[in-house]
Amino acid sequence: MLGAVPVTTPERPTPGWTFLTNHAHVLLALARDPQARLRDVADLVGITERAAQGIVADLESGGYLTRERVGRRNRYTINQAGRFRHPAEEEHAVGELIRIFQQDG
Repeated sequence: MLGAVPVTTPERPTPGWTFLTNHAHVLLALARDPQARLRDVADLVGITERAAQGIVADLESGGYLTRERVGRRNRYTINQAGRFRHPAEEEHAVGELIRIFQQDG
């Protein structure tokens, strides 16, 4: 497991909306643990494993990550120089977002 609390628990139900998309949540989860199983990423994000697979395919085809087979697992490498897709944030790289969520404290 990735060491984080799942989004949905009986004590902490999924909110009506969030600031980050599932794509961002998956990207951040893989940045934290590049060898995570997609089943664990899906549980953390609160989506199905199939949805996580689709998001990883989107991120890979968009150039935001690469996938390398290491033994029986995949290892994901994030392209931190990849730019946000929305025109309002296109001058920012996804690495900036990752750094925000990887800061201690």
